[in-house]
Amino acid sequence: MTRFLFALIISLTSMTATAKSIVVLGDSISAGYGIEVSQGWVALLQQKLNEKATGYIIHNESISGDTTAGGLARIDRALALHKPDIVIIELGANDGLRGLPPPLIKNNLAEIAHRAQRAGAKILLLAMKIPPSYGKRYTDLFYNIYPQLATELGVSYVPFIMADVALTKDMMQLDGLHPNAKGQPFIADKVWPQLLPLLK
Repeated sequence: MTRFLFALIISLTSMTATAKSIVVLGDSISAGYGIEVSQGWVALLQQKLNEKATGYIIHNESISGDTTAGGLARIDRALALHKPDIVIIELGANDGLRGLPPPLIKNNLAEIAHRAQRAGAKILLLAMKIPPSYGKRYTDLFYNIYPQLATELGVSYVPFIMADVALTKDMMQLDGLHPNAKGQPFIADKVWPQLLPLLK
């Protein structure tokens, strides 16, 4: 029995040492707000990784209601704890809903990406859109943060991850902001093709 336990510990230690790591730094869209976490797009993405036997483990560091400032305050701990090979950033929507200045949002996202890059991680930036509550000019300035930042940093990005979900009533929760369980596979399918090249 002792030999078995020793062999098991050695095996688990070896798996942990060789496992590759992905951190998702996000808000309620990634945290699985209003649904079972196992139904969320992050969990579905892990299933895809498992099916392909990639050896990657996703650590979901997403908090409902989080902002880019909150993500910036948390990124160093996430990097130290998980030592990720890839960081998926899904933040900004809560900043936009509060009408925060787009340059501030962009600077926070850039600093998160810079810190992750300095730690040796590849970046995947997920773009979000917000309702036109503050007018078209603000809405456009907000959304343009993501492609601009991807170009400036030379990182991969996914255009609006809820493009096939947000306007489909039966895929959204009653608040009109969060996808329900039906919408989650569409988000995972949108992220997956952009994540694949980063796994190599």
